[in-house]
Amino acid sequence: MNKILIVEDEPYMLNLLKIHLGKEYTIIEAKDGQMALELFQKQSFDLVILDIMLPFVSGWDVCKAIKEKDDTPILMLTSRTDLSDKVKGLEMGADDYLVKPFEFEELKARIKVIIRRYNHFKERKLHADNRYVFLNGFFVIEPESRQLFVNQKAVELTATEFDLLSLLASNPNHVFTREILLDKIWDLNEVRDVRNVDTHIKNIRMKLKKVKNDTKFIKTVWGVGYQFNIQEDMK
Repeated sequence: MNKILIVEDEPYMLNLLKIHLGKEYTIIEAKDGQMALELFQKQSFDLVILDIMLPFVSGWDVCKAIKEKDDTPILMLTSRTDLSDKVKGLEMGADDYLVKPFEFEELKARIKVIIRRYNHFKERKLHADNRYVFLNGFFVIEPESRQLFVNQKAVELTATEFDLLSLLASNPNHVFTREILLDKIWDLNEVRDVRNVDTHIKNIRMKLKKVKNDTKFIKTVWGVGYQFNIQEDMK
């Protein structure tokens, strides 16, 4: 049974989460940010459900500390509705962001998607040759040789295109903002324009479509950025 750490300081909400999720998952609770970090040091989790407004240590800082240690997925569950807060959470490494109040059926669906993606991510990391392998070898990125294979066919990419795709594929659970992609891929001396990101993403998509026309490996998250998208029915 997958284990979830719920970090929530409101007793009523915490109890509801335990009631709705307790039958499907092992639930560990933390009522403040400091307790969450202490638990995270001692145990491993398949998902962290994280409030932002917490005593002692904020959800922002808990998210940052967790992501600095490993790739455990984080679902931020908060009453903060501003788009800037959502963008901030995603930039800090959160894998999803759900605003209170919410429907528990939607929460359960999001949890299943996140854990399924995380399991795929862990399986991919087991490859000793450090390749990014998806869909049983249908989509393969080889960072050392800087080669991309889709359905065993080589896809030629420019250096920037390869770096962009590799970064997205390195964490398919994560939505990268255009600004983050600029910071990680473009040199400080280069022209830093978010439209450059859009142009290179468009070129990558065109090249991938020549190999697999009906497949969308890169998902646009409107108002935020881009996410690597892999589904079992893509073959």
